[in-house]
Amino acid sequence: MEEKVIAEQFMKGFDCSQVVVSHYTKEAGISLELANKVAACFGGGMLQADACGAFTGALMVIGLKYGHFDPEQLQAQKEVMMAKSGEFRKKFFEKHPTCNCKELLGHDVSTPEGFREAIESGRMMSFCPQLVKEVIELLDEII
Repeated sequence: MEEKVIAEQFMKGFDCSQVVVSHYTKEAGISLELANKVAACFGGGMLQADACGAFTGALMVIGLKYGHFDPEQLQAQKEVMMAKSGEFRKKFFEKHPTCNCKELLGHDVSTPEGFREAIESGRMMSFCPQLVKEVIELLDEII
């Protein structure tokens, strides 16, 4: 997915977590509506500048694709899911020292002032689409 398309989704009001999860509706076997609803509370670091929405969105995608659910195969499914999520985390942390939104972005988007600063500085519309693109590329390698 191109950064320009990701930025357009942000401009429409979608958050980083939603962009990541909605990109994988076919692979996850879910509708676009469900993808956006499930991921809605995770943008902006879970709406509190905490865990990055792109990061949590990626974990949601891995869970949707590989999550354990069958009581007859729970352990085997859980091992695959843990391996896939571990691979994602390893690759992410090779590129970034943290998954904390505030630290990655350099602004506390959970406050009106911090959100305004992130927008006015241009950081949110430059860094976040780039990070979402990177997360999608990492997921493409893993799933």
